Amino acid sequence: MSYDANSAYSANNAYPAGPGAAGSGAMGPGGQIRGAASPEDLSLPLYGASFGQAIKRFFKKYAKFSGRASRSEYWWVALFLFLIQLIPSVLYSIGLGMTAGTASMAAADPYASQMSAGPSGGALALTVIGGILMFIIGVAVVVPTLAIIWRRLHDANLAGPFFFLNFIPGVGGIILLVLTLLPSKPEGQRFDV
Repeated sequence: MSYDANSAYSANNAYPAGPGAAGSGAMGPGGQIRGAASPEDLSLPLYGASFGQAIKRFFKKYAKFSGRASRSEYWWVALFLFLIQLIPSVLYSIGLGMTAGTASMAAADPYASQMSAGPSGGALALTVIGGILMFIIGVAVVVPTLAIIWRRLHDANLAGPFFFLNFIPGVGGIILLVLTLLPSKPEGQRFDV
């Protein structure tokens, strides 16, 4: 028995075959966008991917910028990246909070000795450990994160360089967020290699 990821995908994403797609095999069975028939097939996007499947595909397609990534693949990976950065971010924030608290108490008491005016060793350790962990994780996932965003844009029938809209000050992140929320389009299959 084989797993058919396309059957788990919402029927709202079914498109009738267009004039150019009738004989080309661009559409899957029933007029749906072609997707991977099993999680091991990395050549097509996996519609209706589970959390574990999306993470495996994220790391297996570490630096692959061609092809497409489904919304489920992309958003499960976004959740995963948020979760692995959560603990280092909390450590870093607690360390900064302790440092700021120590500094504000020292400023409020002009008679405090100079020895107690600096941050505690624990606060400094939490800040450094949290910062180093955030940096290591960030460097480790920068390429696959860029690759999955690139492939997600392809699935919405947008060119990968639309990612660089992210660098528009103030609104770039919002624009990229909206673009990653767009539904899959059959025309995006042109990016499959």
